Amino acid sequence: MPQDLAQIYKSLNMDLEKFNGDDSWELPMPARYVVAGGNEIRSAVVNFDYTYRPEPIDTLRVLQELAIRG
Repeated sequence: MPQDLAQIYKSLNMDLEKFNGDDSWELPMPARYVVAGGNEIRSAVVNFDYTYRPEPIDTLRVLQELAIRG
């Protein structure tokens, strides 16, 4: 995270060092993975925008496809 943005977080009492347990000042990226047998990733959704979440129906479609195709 850029230093100027880290300063803003600090001014808002958002202590990422404490939250992360280290001094990396990194924010996690939300992700959704569907993993099939044999550890094969069949679907992956990763987005830098922490407010974005994939629609549950999309995950269900992937799971249904896996059930049909195996």
